[in-house]
Amino acid sequence: MFDTLQDRLAATFKSLRGKGRLSDADIDATAREIRIALLEADVNLQVVREFIAAVKERAKGTELTGALNPAQQVIKIVNEELIGILGGETRVLRFAKRPPTVIMLAGLQGAGKTTLAGKLALWLKEQGHSPLLVAADLQRPNAVTQLQIVGERAGVHTFAPEPGNGVGDPVQVARASIEEANRKLYDVVIVDTAGRLGIDAELMQQAADIRTATKPDEVLFVVNAMIGQDAVNTANAFAEGVGFDGVVLTQLDGDARGGAALSIARVTGKPIMFASNGEKLTDFDVFHPDRMASRILGMGDMLTLIEQAEKTFDAEQSAKAAAKLASKDGGDFGLADFLQQMQAVRKMGPLSKVFGMLPGMGELKDQIAGIDEKEIDRIEAIIQSMTPAERDDPKILNGSRRARIAKGAGVEVSAVNNLVNKFFDARKMMSAMAGGRMPNIPGMPAMPGMGGALPGARRAKQQQKKKPKNKRGVSGNPAKRNGQQPAQPAAGSNGSAFGAPSQEDLAKQMQDFDLPPELKKMLKK
Repeated sequence: MFDTLQDRLAATFKSLRGKGRLSDADIDATAREIRIALLEADVNLQVVREFIAAVKERAKGTELTGALNPAQQVIKIVNEELIGILGGETRVLRFAKRPPTVIMLAGLQGAGKTTLAGKLALWLKEQGHSPLLVAADLQRPNAVTQLQIVGERAGVHTFAPEPGNGVGDPVQVARASIEEANRKLYDVVIVDTAGRLGIDAELMQQAADIRTATKPDEVLFVVNAMIGQDAVNTANAFAEGVGFDGVVLTQLDGDARGGAALSIARVTGKPIMFASNGEKLTDFDVFHPDRMASRILGMGDMLTLIEQAEKTFDAEQSAKAAAKLASKDGGDFGLADFLQQMQAVRKMGPLSKVFGMLPGMGELKDQIAGIDEKEIDRIEAIIQSMTPAERDDPKILNGSRRARIAKGAGVEVSAVNNLVNKFFDARKMMSAMAGGRMPNIPGMPAMPGMGGALPGARRAKQQQKKKPKNKRGVSGNPAKRNGQQPAQPAAGSNGSAFGAPSQEDLAKQMQDFDLPPELKKMLKK
């Protein structure tokens, strides 16, 4: 949703690189570009003015005095101000001291309240609560039936004493739901209320009556992130007419600019508490202002990615896969393990979404958006067409076996060959990483403290300089010499004059950063 804003901000910050110090003219030009980016993203005008004023004041202050990298300092300021716009801190649900906790959902028709009710109920159920959905939207056609279906999918009960479609009193249904929760020991009641196509007196009065009858602990205003500036106007109207405690954004996975939704927290003074970013009931997350700001600035969201991985992956299976990769050359890690880990990654959601949360992927979002999920299906088909012995030891795959596998998977033999070759390369690289060794990847750009490919004649010249002398113990035959282990460099010899980490330090950092092996594999594929 925030691709346009992300692109404009990235281009703005890129123009600051290489500057030793920022002048007032540089700060003014940067602020102007940021203002244009925010306005193009449909952020509220008053919010933009306050944001730009705060950035310029801090940038021209003492914060940049003596800074070695002013561009990074400006990014830091913009990041902190974005977090402020989005609410500052993560706001969690307030639960009643004496159950049940009553949560009332309010908003316009089409905002996604009914689906959101199911997502919230499933999330609460996973937290160990016993939620009850209440069908208090008795006006929209089939709203009661939809909530019942959503409740069944979420595995929670629905209280629906009235058929709806214009029949029944929503206030009485909401009041009776509290008695039902007390009688059957539900600790959370989620009341789905009716909406309208626009603000009117009847909608406000009904919502106010339900609030009076149920005395909710939380009133959540549900708003579609794609409706533009009207999101702010609607939020203000509900704040004045009914009042609410927090905001829930839906359809964050849409392609609208979405900046208006980011303005709600600042304009209304109410925090954004949850965000829905997909059609599945599991596409529901607590809203973290700092993580969203990080995504907007193209710095990824590793914390959310790790949390999703922890919920998706089986710890025991991941430990076994890591142990197999740590074996000699990773030979114990077979295609069956690869398939298992790949399926676990897919459970986290579309690969484009998973990669989008990785730092530095903002510049590659076009390639990420072009990931073909069907290609993953073809890989699964090829592996599943193998026998258990072939999956455990792909080295036994001769020509006739590969032809049989290709026929069974409905692909060409070249597709099988390509998969097997890439698997061997990936396994070798992951085995080196698991063993604390940094693999030498052909074609990787040169980095301080690491070996790598260099362009053109300079690469050939430097490689000629680094050619080992024919000392005792080193064969003059290149083929034999490549098979020998290189001598260990002296401590710090791989570092640069600017304090870049050595190869051993980088290896240790990679080893300490305990990502699941399947994510490491996807990163290095």
